[in-house]
Amino acid sequence: MAEPTQPYVLVIGAAGIDSKGKAKAAYTLGTSTQGTVRVSVGGTARNVADNLARLGVETVLLSAVGPGGSGKRILANAAEVGINTDYLIVSPDHHTAAYIALLDEKGNLVFSVDDMEIMEVLTPQIINRRRNLIKNAAMVVFDSNLPEATIASLIKVANRYNIRVCADPTSTRLASRLKPYLPEIFMITPNVPEAEVLSDKSIDDENKAIAAARSLVNAGVKIVIITLAEEGVVYASARASGHIPAVATEIIDSTGASDALTATVVFGLLNNMRLDESVRLGASAAAMTLACSDTVCEDLSLDILYDNLLI
Repeated sequence: MAEPTQPYVLVIGAAGIDSKGKAKAAYTLGTSTQGTVRVSVGGTARNVADNLARLGVETVLLSAVGPGGSGKRILANAAEVGINTDYLIVSPDHHTAAYIALLDEKGNLVFSVDDMEIMEVLTPQIINRRRNLIKNAAMVVFDSNLPEATIASLIKVANRYNIRVCADPTSTRLASRLKPYLPEIFMITPNVPEAEVLSDKSIDDENKAIAAARSLVNAGVKIVIITLAEEGVVYASARASGHIPAVATEIIDSTGASDALTATVVFGLLNNMRLDESVRLGASAAAMTLACSDTVCEDLSLDILYDNLLI
């Protein structure tokens, strides 16, 4: 298997199928609620890879899927978008990862269930076997669906070759997996509950969010971006910190918005944009994704992102 020759971003983590039900009115627990149901490809790492590919970034996805129709759908979508799946594992012993979400009438997440058992296939041995893929990457992005031992191996290999690593905490349940490695992480992109887990600080306003971001920088993370939903985004590095207001948009579905932000900030940094400009573009991508019924907005492009910032 030939390794990519162009500069590429390596994305490691979950690829699955998202099923999302959005209520048309206030829901009542214990009974059916009228609304819309959509099924699409998803998974945090796959979403990030998809957004990167749509922005023209050479992207390699290291994940695992089952042999059935769901896995084939993910592979077909990746081929259509231009994601390199040469290193993706098809496991005959597992079914493809799945995620089910219930959204309220405003598009906000009420409850979700994920089935990520297949992530156990991504072992430390896989990471070591693909160390040259990590060594030659322009940047590595991973999500916390990876087993703890695999995260440890990935951080170790990336550090050995001085490769920048970006981490998505993924959920409050999984965010703590990153705490031992904060000094080795280049960029981290939590939401408020995840940032509270990582920083051990309570966050209930913009100033406290910036303080939490700065504390994570003090812990060793080079760039911290905390998403505040409708309040926008705060960011911090050793040189600067600030707040970027949310781009006004209609919220149809909140799923995938943070993944679009992560991918777009990575794009900006790879193209030597200032951090604040990269975060502004990321906020634009998040807004665009919020207004889409799919987990990744098919119309995503750099031109549209800049146009959104001018509205």
